[in-house]
Amino acid sequence: MDFDPAPLFALSLLPYLLFLRWLQRSGTLPELAVWGFRLTLLFVLMTIVAAVLALRCCDAELVAVDGLHGGAEAFLTLANAVLVIGLLRSDADRVNNS
Repeated sequence: MDFDPAPLFALSLLPYLLFLRWLQRSGTLPELAVWGFRLTLLFVLMTIVAAVLALRCCDAELVAVDGLHGGAEAFLTLANAVLVIGLLRSDADRVNNS
């Protein structure tokens, strides 16, 4: 039995976009942390592009092409770094020195 997960992947973007909208409107996180979550979508996009390139140019899956795989994962590292920096800055802003 072959199962194509692509439709589920596309459907999973909707709840994430709703989460981003809620996060923006709620104001519970600093803007830089919200950008970290937004950059996760850039990671997803770059992973899709890298996977297509791996199939077309190298006739292999993305996990077998280290340069493309590492390049795509770099965007996840960027997103996580921006998120953590945003959270750390918000924590420093909340310190009460009175």
